[in-house]
Amino acid sequence: MTTARVLGPHDGDISALGGVRDRFLIDGKDTDGRFALVQHLFEPRALAAPMHRHRDEDEYTFVLTGRIGAVLGEEELVVGPGDLLFKPRDQWHTFWNAGDEPATVLEIVSPAGLEELFRSFAALTAEPSPEELAEMAARYGCDLDFEATGPVMERHGLTF
Repeated sequence: MTTARVLGPHDGDISALGGVRDRFLIDGKDTDGRFALVQHLFEPRALAAPMHRHRDEDEYTFVLTGRIGAVLGEEELVVGPGDLLFKPRDQWHTFWNAGDEPATVLEIVSPAGLEELFRSFAALTAEPSPEELAEMAARYGCDLDFEATGPVMERHGLTF
């Protein structure tokens, strides 16, 4: 049974891949799989993930600090503090820190499950190849499109 608790500003497990650290606040096991809550901490101009889509989960990204760029289907936009990005399942998308300062967002994953892909990055001992990353993502019902990612990275001067 889950009990009420308070997480301080430095509590929660952390994993990282490239220029984004993930702080796990509420796991699916805490909510009977209904949702998970992860804080993404972006370095400047860091891409969160290659262009991707997931078959089972919707994601809601609430911007706390900084500017976040995103491709949502055919639309490209930049949002700021207080804005919410809705990334529905089965839609191609990616997002990044669109500024030269760190950025922070809260990511709600519903239903829970995809956060375990983020958590699996902590076990990596070296940066994965695109093929290894695609294999990891496929285990969680997620497809990656590296060909579509390159132009986004070039257009915005991003790192991954």
